[in-house]
Amino acid sequence: MSRVLFVGVFLLLVTLFLHWRFLSVTRIPTRPKRAVDAVLALLWLCAVIGFGSGVAFDPSWARGPAFVGLSWLAVVLYLFLGTLLVAVVCTVMRVVFAARHRDSSAARLRVSRIGSAAVALVSVVAVGYGLVEAATPRATNTGVALDRLPTEFDGVRVALVSDLHAGPSRGADFVREVVDSINAQNPDVVLLDGDLIDGTVALVGADLEPLRDLDAPLGVFAVSGNHEFYAGDGGEWLDFWSTLGIDVLRNERATITRGDAAIDIAGINDATAPAPYEPDLAAALDGIDPDRFVLLMAHQPLQAVEASDFGVDMQVSGHTHGGQIWPIRYLVPLQQPSVEGLDTIGNTTLYTTRGAGAWGPPVRVAAPPEIAMLELTRG
Repeated sequence: MSRVLFVGVFLLLVTLFLHWRFLSVTRIPTRPKRAVDAVLALLWLCAVIGFGSGVAFDPSWARGPAFVGLSWLAVVLYLFLGTLLVAVVCTVMRVVFAARHRDSSAARLRVSRIGSAAVALVSVVAVGYGLVEAATPRATNTGVALDRLPTEFDGVRVALVSDLHAGPSRGADFVREVVDSINAQNPDVVLLDGDLIDGTVALVGADLEPLRDLDAPLGVFAVSGNHEFYAGDGGEWLDFWSTLGIDVLRNERATITRGDAAIDIAGINDATAPAPYEPDLAAALDGIDPDRFVLLMAHQPLQAVEASDFGVDMQVSGHTHGGQIWPIRYLVPLQQPSVEGLDTIGNTTLYTTRGAGAWGPPVRVAAPPEIAMLELTRG
C-alpha cells in the first residue's frame, strides 16, 4: 500500500502540472476549466487504482477503473512530449521577437493555445490507436538457421510468449485469447519467458488458469521474469505455475527428444531476481554434454552475454516489449543489447520477442504485441 500512496502523491503533482500547463497558461475560462479539472481528478483516481490493482486492490472490481487510469498515463506521456515541443516553439518566438524589439506575448499565447489543443488531440488519437493495437497479439513467423541443431529437429516449431502482464488491466479472457492463438499454431514446444503477471497469487492467480490448456507434444516450459518478484515472493508464482502443468525451469534444464536426437532446454531466473532466486547459468548447465544443442530461456536479452561465454547455441528472451510506446524504444538500447527480433550476441543466436501483453498502460504504439513462432532449421 505504501507504493500506491507514493505513486498517488506523484501523480497528483503531475495532475497539478497538467492543470497549470493546459488550463492556466492557456487562460481557459472558469467554467470549462472546472469541468476539465473534474475529469483530471477522476483520471488521477483511476490511475492510482491502476497501480494498486492486483496488489492492493482486487482486480475483480479494480480492473475497469485501472484500465482507464493506466491508459490515461500513456496520454500523459504524449502530453509531456508535446508540451516540450510547444515550449521550444514559444521560446524561439520570444528570442526572435526580442531581437526585433517587439512584444511576443499575444503571439505566444495564440501558439500556446493552438499547440496545446493539437497536442491533446494527437495524444488521445495515438493512445486510442495503441489500445486497439495492444488488444490482440498476433502470431509472427521467423525462421532461425542454427548450425548445431540436430537433423531430427530440423523444422521444429517453437511458440515463444513473454510479458503477458495479466492482472491489473487485463485478465483471464485475455490470457485465454493468447492460449487459443498459441494452440492454433500447433507448436511442437511452448516457451513462456517470464513477466506473465503483475500482482499476487491470491489476487491474480486465477487469471492464468487458461495456461493449463496449452498443448505441445514436446512440452510447455517457463522461467521467471522480473515482475514475478515485485509483489512478494516470486517463488510462490513459480510454484503456482507448476500446478498448471507447466515445467518451470529454475536455474535448471530439461531434455527433449525427437527421433533418436535430443536437445537441452535450459532456463535461468531473471537477471534482477533477489536471493535466493538469483540466476545461475553455471548450475543450469552443470554436467551438460558439450556436443548437445542448448536452447536457453532467459527473460532479459542482456543475459545472452553470459550465455555466449558458456557456449549456448540459442537464447530466447522478452522484457523489452519492443519499447511498447513510441519513442521509448530508443531508450531500450541503453540497458539491453537487443530490442526485438533476431540478433547475435557473441556466439549465441538471440531472439527477443516484443511480448504478448503490456505493462502499465494497456497500450502499444509502433510496437505491436506478438506470439513469436520460431521455426528452427539446421543451417
